Amino acid sequence: MAQYVFTMNRVGKVVPPKREILKDISLSFFPGAKIGVLGLNGSGKSSLLRIMAGIDKDYNGEARPMPELKIGYLEQEPELDPEKDVRGNVEDGMREAVDALKELDTVYAAYAEEDADFDALAKRQAQLEDIIQAWDAHNIEHTMEVAADALRLPPWDADVTKLSGGERRRVALCRLLLSKPDMLLLDEPTNHLDAESVAWLEHFLQEYAGTVVAITHDRYFLDNAAGWILELDRGHGIPYEGNYSSWLEQKEKRLQQEQRTEAAHQRAIKHELEWVRSNPKGRHAKNKARIQRFDEMSSREFQERNETNEIYIPPGPRLGDKVIEFDHVSKSFGDKALISD
Repeated sequence: MAQYVFTMNRVGKVVPPKREILKDISLSFFPGAKIGVLGLNGSGKSSLLRIMAGIDKDYNGEARPMPELKIGYLEQEPELDPEKDVRGNVEDGMREAVDALKELDTVYAAYAEEDADFDALAKRQAQLEDIIQAWDAHNIEHTMEVAADALRLPPWDADVTKLSGGERRRVALCRLLLSKPDMLLLDEPTNHLDAESVAWLEHFLQEYAGTVVAITHDRYFLDNAAGWILELDRGHGIPYEGNYSSWLEQKEKRLQQEQRTEAAHQRAIKHELEWVRSNPKGRHAKNKARIQRFDEMSSREFQERNETNEIYIPPGPRLGDKVIEFDHVSKSFGDKALISD
């Protein structure tokens, strides 16, 4: 097996209006790793998953999966096939196995035909049985029933166009988990799940042989299912080995170190400020370098202070041509008419 199933090299992502949410992220993902992604809202968590899923191609750097890696992605608003019911959509995750079972029945029936080509049928039968064995497809009904019950799916024959948002996500999650990808990218997988469903999902992922990268605000889920935490902080990706509780301990130590570094930085700024005030610009040529150093330190302080405070709300579409309409409106103060008809 390859050492890494997915690598990212200096990946960056810019969103309007020129805000860099991902900055030079270089990461390598181990086979079978279970990774929880944490970060403030707007820190680029969903963008990271969309890049890894191959959906978002508008980024800088390189994001490379291992050759022939099968990636499964649960987005926040997943799509279902409106032409199929709940069962049909779930079966799509195992379409190869479902079709192999149906075709195998056809092959068996073909043996009874007078002009049957036994060599060709035997060859195809062997191919189909390999597919069925790889999927454990003879137990497919049991597998689907267990997953459907655990995730509280609607009835198999339910019309997916009439499902609620939460029901649609559960159907999509079930379809994805049963598809057995090599890597699972999950954006808030515990949304719309009850406690028992979350517990089942935790166990499923613990037993799952592939790599998992999951965004979630469910700290208990991260404690039980994650072996690594990837924190997105001011555009940078910082990996920690361990679950959520372990990350908290490591995070506290890192913040303490940052505070010590920042205190030293503030002392240096204060010292340089005192020097700048006591030495008029231009007195000596050598002063220019020191003044430039102060400007750089001040610029860094400003950038770090404002880096996570920017909020961009894109303009929405106009909802009509008229902002407000008056019809026979009159307004007076006492005997004085301000507006008449």
